[in-house]
Amino acid sequence: MPQPMPSIDAWLTEAKQDPAFQRCGMYLVHNGVVRATPKARVREGASGGVEKDGSVGSLTFGYDAEKVEQAVKAARKLPGIFYVRVWLNEGELAVGDDIMLVLIGGDIRPHVVDALQTLVGTIKNECVHEVEHESRDGE
Repeated sequence: MPQPMPSIDAWLTEAKQDPAFQRCGMYLVHNGVVRATPKARVREGASGGVEKDGSVGSLTFGYDAEKVEQAVKAARKLPGIFYVRVWLNEGELAVGDDIMLVLIGGDIRPHVVDALQTLVGTIKNECVHEVEHESRDGE
């Protein structure tokens, strides 16, 4: 069953109360959302369950919590990274529903950008399973 997404504002407030706060000069947030455009249309060679010409109506989403935790631990070891927090939804999600929220805090922009890209890529490629379902109304 889909879960409500945590508050980004609350997460940032908590991050700034963390002992690592004084070492962080930047925070980046990734908010992944279910889109109507099929994966096959936007990523070369990808297939998520809906053909290139179709439209996504919903997404079945789940994840391996242990793998996510390992990905978070690895991200915390990246150069200049001092804060990492991840939330993942699960279940049958509709277009527009939140899939994931990732917050990364670190010293300088290149480190934080690289860490966010690395962590989100690892989560998407190694930790989650998602199946797109065709839209029933053709939208």
